[in-house]
Amino acid sequence: MFLDKVTITIKAGDGGKGAVSFYRSALTAKGGPDGGDGGKGGDVVFKVDSGMNTLYSFSFKKKFVAENGTDGGKTNKTGKDGNDVVILVPAGTVIYDAESGKVIADLRDENQTFIALKGGKGGKGNAFFATPTRQAPHFSQEGEKCKFRKVVLELKTIADVGLIGYPNVGKSTLLSVISNAKPKIADYAFTTLFPNLGVVDYYGNTFVVADIPGLIEGASEGVGLGHEFLKHAERVRLILHLIDISESEGRSAFKDFITINEELKKYSQKLYAVPQIIVLSKCDLLSEESLAEKVKAFENECKKNNINYPIIKISSVTNSGLDELKKQVYEKLKTLPKSEPIDIEEYEFDKRDKTSLIISRNDDGSFNVTGGLIDNMIRGVVLSDEVSFAYFQKRLKEDGIIDKLKERGLKEGDTVHIKDITFEYLD
Repeated sequence: MFLDKVTITIKAGDGGKGAVSFYRSALTAKGGPDGGDGGKGGDVVFKVDSGMNTLYSFSFKKKFVAENGTDGGKTNKTGKDGNDVVILVPAGTVIYDAESGKVIADLRDENQTFIALKGGKGGKGNAFFATPTRQAPHFSQEGEKCKFRKVVLELKTIADVGLIGYPNVGKSTLLSVISNAKPKIADYAFTTLFPNLGVVDYYGNTFVVADIPGLIEGASEGVGLGHEFLKHAERVRLILHLIDISESEGRSAFKDFITINEELKKYSQKLYAVPQIIVLSKCDLLSEESLAEKVKAFENECKKNNINYPIIKISSVTNSGLDELKKQVYEKLKTLPKSEPIDIEEYEFDKRDKTSLIISRNDDGSFNVTGGLIDNMIRGVVLSDEVSFAYFQKRLKEDGIIDKLKERGLKEGDTVHIKDITFEYLD
Protein backbone atom coordinates (compact mmCIF):
# COMPACT_ATOMS: atom_id res chain seq x y z
CA MET A 1 0.00 0.00 0.00
CA PHE A 2 1.25 3.48 -0.87
CA LEU A 3 1.37 6.16 1.84
CA ASP A 4 3.01 9.53 1.25
CA LYS A 5 2.15 11.57 4.35
CA VAL A 6 2.15 10.66 8.03
CA THR A 7 2.59 12.27 11.45
CA ILE A 8 4.84 10.52 13.96
CA THR A 9 6.06 11.18 17.50
CA ILE A 10 9.77 11.22 18.31
CA LYS A 11 11.83 11.68 21.47
CA ALA A 12 15.55 11.77 22.14
CA GLY A 13 16.95 9.90 25.13
CA ASP A 14 17.29 11.61 28.50
CA GLY A 15 20.73 12.13 29.94
CA GLY A 16 21.73 9.93 32.87
CA LYS A 17 22.04 11.33 36.38
CA GLY A 18 25.43 12.10 37.87
CA ALA A 19 26.47 9.89 40.78
CA VAL A 20 27.10 10.85 44.40
CA SER A 21 29.79 8.62 45.86
CA PHE A 22 33.06 8.80 47.79
CA TYR A 23 36.23 6.82 47.43
CA ARG A 24 36.54 3.97 49.89
CA SER A 25 39.33 1.45 50.36
CA ALA A 26 40.89 -0.64 53.06
CA LEU A 27 43.32 2.18 53.78
CA THR A 28 40.99 5.10 53.14
CA ALA A 29 37.71 5.08 55.03
CA LYS A 30 36.67 8.56 53.98
CA GLY A 31 38.09 9.47 50.60
CA GLY A 32 37.13 12.29 48.28
CA PRO A 33 34.14 12.44 45.93
CA ASP A 34 34.32 10.07 42.97
CA GLY A 35 30.81 10.17 41.52
CA GLY A 36 30.90 9.85 37.73
CA ASP A 37 28.88 11.75 35.15
CA GLY A 38 25.70 10.39 33.59
CA GLY A 39 25.71 9.11 30.01
CA LYS A 40 24.32 11.09 27.08
CA GLY A 41 20.88 10.17 25.75
CA GLY A 42 20.53 8.71 22.26
CA ASP A 43 19.71 10.88 19.24
CA VAL A 44 16.74 10.61 16.88
CA VAL A 45 18.22 10.04 13.42
CA PHE A 46 16.45 9.85 10.05
CA LYS A 47 18.22 7.89 7.30
CA VAL A 48 17.37 7.42 3.62
CA ASP A 49 16.81 3.80 2.58
CA SER A 50 17.00 3.35 -1.19
CA GLY A 51 14.84 0.22 -0.91
CA MET A 52 11.81 2.18 0.29
CA ASN A 53 9.33 4.05 -1.94
CA THR A 54 6.46 4.66 0.48
CA LEU A 55 5.82 5.69 4.09
CA TYR A 56 3.52 2.72 4.58
CA SER A 57 5.64 1.19 7.35
CA PHE A 58 4.66 4.13 9.56
CA SER A 59 1.08 2.85 9.54
CA PHE A 60 2.17 0.29 12.11
CA LYS A 61 4.60 2.29 14.23
CA LYS A 62 4.27 6.01 14.87
CA LYS A 63 6.30 6.50 18.03
CA PHE A 64 10.09 6.41 18.11
CA VAL A 65 12.08 6.90 21.33
CA ALA A 66 15.86 6.84 21.67
CA GLU A 67 17.49 5.12 24.62
CA ASN A 68 18.26 7.06 27.80
CA GLY A 69 21.81 7.44 29.03
CA THR A 70 22.55 5.45 32.16
CA ASP A 71 23.46 7.04 35.48
CA GLY A 72 27.04 7.67 36.49
CA GLY A 73 28.75 5.32 38.94
CA LYS A 74 31.30 5.34 41.69
CA THR A 75 35.05 5.49 41.02
CA ASN A 76 34.34 8.25 38.46
CA LYS A 77 32.59 5.82 36.16
CA THR A 78 30.69 7.62 33.40
CA GLY A 79 27.28 6.23 32.52
CA LYS A 80 26.76 4.49 29.18
CA ASP A 81 25.44 6.64 26.34
CA GLY A 82 21.98 5.70 25.09
CA ASN A 83 21.60 4.12 21.66
CA ASP A 84 20.27 6.28 18.85
CA VAL A 85 16.94 5.46 17.26
CA VAL A 86 17.40 5.35 13.47
CA ILE A 87 14.25 5.93 11.42
CA LEU A 88 14.43 4.74 7.80
CA VAL A 89 12.63 6.80 5.15
CA PRO A 90 12.51 6.78 1.33
CA ALA A 91 14.44 9.31 -0.75
CA GLY A 92 12.35 12.41 -1.26
CA THR A 93 11.03 12.57 2.30
CA VAL A 94 10.47 16.08 3.60
CA ILE A 95 10.26 16.48 7.38
CA TYR A 96 8.19 19.23 8.98
CA ASP A 97 7.86 20.38 12.58
CA ALA A 98 4.20 19.53 13.18
CA GLU A 99 3.75 22.46 15.56
CA SER A 100 5.19 25.28 13.44
CA GLY A 101 4.86 23.73 9.98
CA LYS A 102 8.49 24.62 9.22
CA VAL A 103 10.56 22.34 7.01
CA ILE A 104 13.42 20.92 9.03
CA ALA A 105 14.91 18.47 6.52
CA ASP A 106 14.73 17.42 2.88
CA LEU A 107 16.19 13.93 2.54
CA ARG A 108 17.03 13.20 -1.09
CA ASP A 109 20.18 11.09 -1.35
CA GLU A 110 20.89 7.44 -0.63
CA ASN A 111 22.10 6.88 2.96
CA GLN A 112 21.67 10.59 3.77
CA THR A 113 21.15 11.12 7.50
CA PHE A 114 19.65 13.89 9.61
CA ILE A 115 19.72 14.25 13.38
CA ALA A 116 16.30 15.60 14.28
CA LEU A 117 16.71 15.52 18.06
CA LYS A 118 19.92 15.35 20.06
CA GLY A 119 20.00 13.30 23.21
CA GLY A 120 20.12 14.99 26.60
CA LYS A 121 23.49 15.62 28.20
CA GLY A 122 24.41 13.53 31.18
CA GLY A 123 24.41 15.20 34.58
CA LYS A 124 27.67 15.89 36.39
CA GLY A 125 28.70 13.62 39.24
CA ASN A 126 29.68 15.02 42.63
CA ALA A 127 33.36 14.77 41.73
CA PHE A 128 32.76 17.65 39.28
CA PHE A 129 31.51 19.95 42.05
CA ALA A 130 34.48 19.44 44.38
CA THR A 131 36.52 22.58 45.11
CA PRO A 132 39.19 23.45 47.70
CA THR A 133 36.45 24.93 49.88
CA ARG A 134 33.79 22.32 49.03
CA GLN A 135 35.68 19.08 49.33
CA ALA A 136 32.79 16.70 49.95
CA PRO A 137 29.75 17.71 47.88
CA HIS A 138 26.80 15.43 48.60
CA PHE A 139 24.96 16.40 45.45
CA SER A 140 25.13 15.76 41.73
CA GLN A 141 23.34 16.96 38.63
CA GLU A 142 20.30 15.48 36.94
CA GLY A 143 20.62 14.55 33.27
CA GLU A 144 18.90 16.72 30.68
CA LYS A 145 15.33 15.66 30.01
CA CYS A 146 14.01 15.58 26.43
CA LYS A 147 10.48 16.26 25.24
CA PHE A 148 8.23 14.30 22.93
CA ARG A 149 7.87 16.04 19.57
CA LYS A 150 5.59 15.50 16.59
CA VAL A 151 6.88 15.66 13.03
CA VAL A 152 5.15 15.29 9.69
CA LEU A 153 6.80 13.13 7.03
CA GLU A 154 5.79 13.83 3.45
CA LEU A 155 7.12 11.91 0.47
CA LYS A 156 7.75 13.92 -2.69
CA THR A 157 9.08 11.58 -5.34
CA ILE A 158 12.61 12.21 -6.64
CA ALA A 159 12.80 11.76 -10.43
CA ASP A 160 14.37 13.47 -13.45
CA VAL A 161 11.30 13.13 -15.63
CA GLY A 162 7.59 13.12 -14.84
CA LEU A 163 4.94 11.49 -17.00
CA ILE A 164 1.69 13.45 -16.81
CA GLY A 165 -1.61 13.39 -18.63
CA TYR A 166 -5.23 12.35 -18.33
CA PRO A 167 -6.01 8.90 -16.90
CA ASN A 168 -5.71 6.05 -19.37
CA VAL A 169 -3.51 7.84 -21.93
CA GLY A 170 -0.80 5.17 -21.68
CA LYS A 171 1.64 6.52 -19.10
CA SER A 172 2.09 3.24 -17.24
CA THR A 173 2.45 1.30 -20.48
CA LEU A 174 5.09 3.73 -21.71
CA LEU A 175 7.01 3.49 -18.44
CA SER A 176 6.93 -0.31 -18.61
CA VAL A 177 8.49 -0.43 -22.09
CA ILE A 178 11.19 2.23 -21.68
CA SER A 179 12.36 1.34 -18.15
CA ASN A 180 12.74 -1.44 -15.60
CA ALA A 181 9.44 -0.55 -13.91
CA LYS A 182 6.53 -3.00 -13.79
CA PRO A 183 3.49 -0.84 -13.03
CA LYS A 184 -0.06 -2.13 -12.88
CA ILE A 185 -1.71 -1.66 -16.28
CA ALA A 186 -5.43 -1.92 -17.07
CA ASP A 187 -7.93 -0.33 -19.41
CA TYR A 188 -9.68 1.93 -16.92
CA ALA A 189 -9.09 5.32 -15.31
CA PHE A 190 -6.94 5.63 -12.19
CA THR A 191 -5.30 2.23 -12.56
CA THR A 192 -2.20 3.91 -11.12
CA LEU A 193 -2.90 5.03 -7.57
CA PHE A 194 0.63 6.04 -6.63
CA PRO A 195 3.76 7.21 -8.48
CA ASN A 196 5.75 4.46 -10.17
CA LEU A 197 9.47 4.99 -10.69
CA GLY A 198 11.51 3.48 -13.49
CA VAL A 199 15.16 3.78 -14.49
CA VAL A 200 15.68 4.33 -18.21
CA ASP A 201 18.99 3.24 -19.74
CA TYR A 202 20.01 5.15 -22.85
CA TYR A 203 23.30 3.72 -24.12
CA GLY A 204 24.72 3.47 -20.61
CA ASN A 205 23.29 6.77 -19.45
CA THR A 206 20.45 6.50 -16.96
CA PHE A 207 17.67 8.78 -15.78
CA VAL A 208 14.68 8.25 -13.51
CA VAL A 209 11.12 8.60 -14.79
CA ALA A 210 8.06 8.89 -12.54
CA ASP A 211 4.61 7.92 -13.74
CA ILE A 212 2.41 10.52 -12.03
CA PRO A 213 -1.12 9.09 -11.66
CA GLY A 214 -3.73 10.50 -14.03
CA LEU A 215 -4.80 14.12 -13.70
CA ILE A 216 -8.22 15.52 -14.57
CA GLU A 217 -9.80 18.94 -14.66
CA GLY A 218 -9.89 20.36 -11.13
CA ALA A 219 -6.85 18.37 -9.97
CA SER A 220 -5.23 21.50 -8.52
CA GLU A 221 -8.22 21.83 -6.19
CA GLY A 222 -8.07 18.16 -5.26
CA VAL A 223 -10.60 16.77 -7.76
CA GLY A 224 -9.93 13.10 -8.45
CA LEU A 225 -6.74 12.51 -6.50
CA GLY A 226 -5.37 15.93 -7.47
CA HIS A 227 -3.07 17.26 -4.78
CA GLU A 228 -2.04 13.77 -3.76
CA PHE A 229 -0.52 13.32 -7.22
CA LEU A 230 0.69 16.76 -8.24
CA LYS A 231 3.11 17.06 -5.33
CA HIS A 232 5.04 14.10 -6.76
CA ALA A 233 5.78 16.12 -9.90
CA GLU A 234 7.26 19.08 -8.00
CA ARG A 235 10.88 17.92 -8.19
CA VAL A 236 11.10 16.76 -11.82
CA ARG A 237 13.34 18.58 -14.31
CA LEU A 238 11.41 17.62 -17.42
CA ILE A 239 7.79 16.71 -18.12
CA LEU A 240 6.62 14.22 -20.72
CA HIS A 241 3.06 15.28 -21.41
CA LEU A 242 1.20 12.30 -22.84
CA ILE A 243 -1.75 13.00 -25.12
CA ASP A 244 -4.03 10.33 -26.57
CA ILE A 245 -3.86 11.43 -30.21
CA SER A 246 -6.40 8.74 -31.17
CA GLU A 247 -8.96 10.55 -28.99
CA SER A 248 -10.27 7.12 -28.04
CA GLU A 249 -11.99 8.50 -24.93
CA GLY A 250 -13.98 10.99 -27.00
CA ARG A 251 -12.06 14.07 -25.80
CA SER A 252 -10.15 16.58 -27.90
CA ALA A 253 -6.40 15.92 -27.81
CA PHE A 254 -5.50 19.61 -27.78
CA LYS A 255 -8.12 20.42 -25.16
CA ASP A 256 -6.67 17.69 -22.95
CA PHE A 257 -3.26 19.32 -23.29
CA ILE A 258 -4.57 22.77 -22.34
CA THR A 259 -6.65 21.43 -19.42
CA ILE A 260 -3.75 19.60 -17.78
CA ASN A 261 -1.42 22.56 -18.21
CA GLU A 262 -3.99 24.82 -16.57
CA GLU A 263 -4.05 22.47 -13.59
CA LEU A 264 -0.25 22.59 -13.37
CA LYS A 265 -0.35 26.38 -13.47
CA LYS A 266 -2.98 26.61 -10.74
CA TYR A 267 -1.10 24.21 -8.53
CA SER A 268 2.39 25.66 -8.90
CA GLN A 269 3.91 28.30 -11.17
CA LYS A 270 7.25 26.57 -10.67
CA LEU A 271 5.86 23.26 -11.91
CA TYR A 272 4.14 24.98 -14.83
CA ALA A 273 7.51 26.44 -15.89
CA VAL A 274 9.19 23.01 -16.12
CA PRO A 275 10.13 22.23 -19.76
CA GLN A 276 7.86 19.75 -21.55
CA ILE A 277 8.01 17.31 -24.42
CA ILE A 278 4.59 16.55 -25.90
CA VAL A 279 4.20 12.82 -26.48
CA LEU A 280 1.36 11.84 -28.80
CA SER A 281 0.51 8.30 -27.73
CA LYS A 282 -1.65 5.46 -29.09
CA CYS A 283 -0.63 6.20 -32.68
CA ASP A 284 -1.12 2.50 -33.48
CA LEU A 285 -4.89 2.93 -33.11
CA LEU A 286 -5.08 5.16 -36.19
CA SER A 287 -4.51 4.61 -39.88
CA GLU A 288 -1.58 6.50 -41.38
CA GLU A 289 -3.93 8.96 -43.06
CA SER A 290 -6.01 9.59 -39.94
CA LEU A 291 -2.88 9.90 -37.79
CA ALA A 292 -1.35 12.46 -40.16
CA GLU A 293 -4.56 14.53 -40.06
CA LYS A 294 -4.83 14.52 -36.28
CA VAL A 295 -1.14 15.31 -35.77
CA LYS A 296 -1.35 18.17 -38.26
CA ALA A 297 -4.44 19.57 -36.51
CA PHE A 298 -2.70 19.32 -33.14
CA GLU A 299 0.43 21.07 -34.43
CA ASN A 300 -1.66 23.86 -35.95
CA GLU A 301 -3.40 24.47 -32.62
CA CYS A 302 0.00 24.64 -30.91
CA LYS A 303 1.23 27.23 -33.42
CA LYS A 304 -1.93 29.32 -33.00
CA ASN A 305 -1.41 29.35 -29.25
CA ASN A 306 2.37 29.98 -29.37
CA ILE A 307 3.18 26.58 -27.89
CA ASN A 308 6.68 25.57 -28.93
CA TYR A 309 7.31 22.32 -27.09
CA PRO A 310 8.85 19.45 -29.10
CA ILE A 311 6.27 16.90 -30.30
CA ILE A 312 7.00 13.18 -30.64
CA LYS A 313 4.67 10.45 -31.96
CA ILE A 314 4.89 7.07 -30.26
CA SER A 315 3.22 3.73 -29.81
CA SER A 316 4.04 1.76 -26.68
CA VAL A 317 2.49 -1.29 -28.36
CA THR A 318 4.66 -1.30 -31.51
CA ASN A 319 7.58 0.58 -29.88
CA SER A 320 7.41 3.15 -32.66
CA GLY A 321 9.17 6.40 -31.73
CA LEU A 322 10.51 5.18 -28.39
CA ASP A 323 14.20 5.39 -29.31
CA GLU A 324 13.72 8.95 -30.54
CA LEU A 325 11.84 9.78 -27.33
CA LYS A 326 14.64 8.48 -25.11
CA LYS A 327 17.21 10.35 -27.18
CA GLN A 328 15.35 13.66 -26.90
CA VAL A 329 14.81 13.21 -23.17
CA TYR A 330 18.49 12.43 -22.59
CA GLU A 331 19.68 15.37 -24.70
CA LYS A 332 17.29 17.76 -22.97
CA LEU A 333 18.25 16.60 -19.48
CA LYS A 334 21.90 17.35 -20.25
CA THR A 335 20.96 21.02 -20.63
CA LEU A 336 18.90 21.24 -17.43
CA PRO A 337 20.23 21.84 -13.90
CA LYS A 338 19.74 19.26 -11.20
CA SER A 339 16.69 19.87 -9.04
CA GLU A 340 17.51 21.85 -5.93
CA PRO A 341 16.62 20.69 -2.41
CA ILE A 342 14.05 22.71 -0.51
CA ASP A 343 15.58 25.91 0.84
CA ILE A 344 15.80 25.37 4.58
CA GLU A 345 16.95 27.88 7.13
CA GLU A 346 19.32 26.44 9.69
CA TYR A 347 16.92 24.80 12.08
CA GLU A 348 17.58 23.21 15.43
CA PHE A 349 14.43 21.23 16.06
CA ASP A 350 14.83 20.90 19.79
CA LYS A 351 16.82 24.03 20.52
CA ARG A 352 17.70 24.19 24.16
CA ASP A 353 17.14 27.56 25.80
CA LYS A 354 19.97 28.18 28.23
CA THR A 355 19.98 31.98 28.40
CA SER A 356 16.46 33.38 28.80
CA LEU A 357 15.49 34.91 32.14
CA ILE A 358 11.97 36.03 33.04
CA ILE A 359 11.26 37.89 36.28
CA SER A 360 7.71 38.69 37.35
CA ARG A 361 6.14 39.97 40.56
CA ASN A 362 3.08 38.54 42.27
CA ASP A 363 0.29 40.50 43.96
CA ASP A 364 1.72 39.62 47.37
CA GLY A 365 5.04 41.22 46.46
CA SER A 366 6.95 37.97 45.96
CA PHE A 367 9.03 37.32 42.84
CA ASN A 368 8.87 34.54 40.25
CA VAL A 369 12.01 33.69 38.29
CA THR A 370 11.77 31.40 35.24
CA GLY A 371 13.53 30.79 31.91
CA GLY A 372 16.13 28.61 30.25
CA LEU A 373 18.97 29.93 32.40
CA ILE A 374 17.12 28.83 35.53
CA ASP A 375 16.10 25.46 34.03
CA ASN A 376 19.72 24.65 33.30
CA MET A 377 20.89 25.81 36.72
CA ILE A 378 18.23 23.99 38.75
CA ARG A 379 19.30 20.55 37.51
CA GLY A 380 22.15 20.51 40.04
CA VAL A 381 20.16 21.56 43.10
CA VAL A 382 19.30 19.17 45.92
CA LEU A 383 17.07 21.07 48.34
CA SER A 384 17.83 18.76 51.25
CA ASP A 385 21.55 19.35 50.92
CA GLU A 386 22.87 22.57 52.47
CA VAL A 387 26.01 22.58 50.35
CA SER A 388 23.99 22.08 47.16
CA PHE A 389 21.63 24.90 48.05
CA ALA A 390 24.54 27.18 48.95
CA TYR A 391 26.08 26.41 45.55
CA PHE A 392 22.78 27.33 43.90
CA GLN A 393 22.65 30.66 45.75
CA LYS A 394 26.23 31.36 44.72
CA ARG A 395 25.28 30.77 41.08
CA LEU A 396 22.36 33.21 41.42
CA LYS A 397 24.83 35.91 42.38
CA GLU A 398 27.54 34.98 39.87
CA ASP A 399 25.11 34.85 36.94
CA GLY A 400 23.67 38.28 37.77
CA ILE A 401 20.21 37.03 38.67
CA ILE A 402 20.20 38.67 42.11
CA ASP A 403 21.26 41.98 40.54
CA LYS A 404 18.39 41.75 38.05
CA LEU A 405 15.97 41.01 40.89
CA LYS A 406 17.25 44.06 42.74
CA GLU A 407 16.61 46.14 39.62
CA ARG A 408 12.99 45.00 39.88
CA GLY A 409 12.80 46.08 43.52
CA LEU A 410 14.06 43.07 45.48
CA LYS A 411 14.93 43.90 49.09
CA GLU A 412 15.83 41.98 52.22
CA GLY A 413 13.01 39.82 53.49
CA ASP A 414 11.28 39.44 50.11
CA THR A 415 10.19 35.99 48.98
CA VAL A 416 11.57 34.53 45.74
CA HIS A 417 10.05 31.55 43.88
CA ILE A 418 12.32 29.66 41.49
CA LYS A 419 10.67 26.51 40.14
CA ASP A 420 9.88 24.44 43.25
CA ILE A 421 12.31 26.41 45.39
CA THR A 422 11.05 29.21 47.64
CA PHE A 423 13.40 31.23 49.83
CA GLU A 424 13.57 34.52 51.71
CA TYR A 425 16.20 36.89 50.40
CA LEU A 426 18.78 38.00 52.96
CA ASP A 427 21.20 40.67 51.78
